[in-house]
Amino acid sequence: MPLSKDRVLRASVDLADREGMEALSMRKLGQELGVEAMSLYNHVRNKEELLNGMVDIVFSEIDLPAADADWSTAMRQRAISARQALKRHPWAIGLMESRAQPGPATLRHHDAVLRNLRTAGFSVEMAAHAYSVLDSYIYGFALNEKTLPFDSSPEKIAEVAASIMREMPPGEYPYLTEMAVEHAMKPGYDYGAEFEFGLNLIIDGLK
Repeated sequence: MPLSKDRVLRASVDLADREGMEALSMRKLGQELGVEAMSLYNHVRNKEELLNGMVDIVFSEIDLPAADADWSTAMRQRAISARQALKRHPWAIGLMESRAQPGPATLRHHDAVLRNLRTAGFSVEMAAHAYSVLDSYIYGFALNEKTLPFDSSPEKIAEVAASIMREMPPGEYPYLTEMAVEHAMKPGYDYGAEFEFGLNLIIDGLK
């Protein structure tokens, strides 16, 4: 298959998904594609352009609000879709809004979200507030989820909670113990379910 910019970018995303951003280099990417690293520069000028394109791919995977969609439904669906995209591509957390030269999918995404809010009656100022608080929550939750010392499966959460409790002096931290025993260690507890609870609070507040 001939080398193209799209192929280079998608190979970069696959590599970062699999091994993290620290593994991403032109040399390693060339090895992944079976070419010399220097040939990659025929398709991307530098590492910054590579990152711009990678982030644009992640934005392209996030559901866009339909032009005529109810704003609260659209913002909820978009937030859930963004969190799912960041779970697939955890390396992108912290990079999504850092691009000085955003790609077309990134710009299309931002414009569609703002269009939905503005046509729903949000002022320019309130649309900016809504976008800011929603994105802060989405990215903050994604970062918190990424850095937890366990995966979000109920079994793993209960295992880690029990391990922490064994190291705590009896009676020393009663409310932390209560939270672990009465909430986190309950069968079926899923930390990820906290996302929609907080999301609903934000949307209700914006209403």
